[in-house]
Amino acid sequence: MPYKVKSRIWIEGKNGTFLAEGRIELLKQIIESGSISAAAKSMKMSYKKAWEIIDGMNKEAKKPLVIRVSGGKGGGGTQVTPAGERAIKLYEKLNTKCQKYMDKVMLELDL
Repeated sequence: MPYKVKSRIWIEGKNGTFLAEGRIELLKQIIESGSISAAAKSMKMSYKKAWEIIDGMNKEAKKPLVIRVSGGKGGGGTQVTPAGERAIKLYEKLNTKCQKYMDKVMLELDL
């Protein structure tokens, strides 16, 4: 197949973008680092911007996707909730299914 259709998927809510590629990456970086600050830094994003994105997703979702965790040996941090983990899986599944569909259509077009 000489051609491949590429697309970007985002899920919009009543307040604009809810989930998109960059937001999912931010959630994954928070899982990896346990910190909004470290996640933002890894993505070359300001802490303020990262927090605004997280706050927006949390307000849009039925349950928070990210929560702050206080105390502990390291002094606390940030945690992606089970709802956040489900959002990552849903988004990735949607992306995969859309790409497979587009690949199938391109084979059918036989251009």
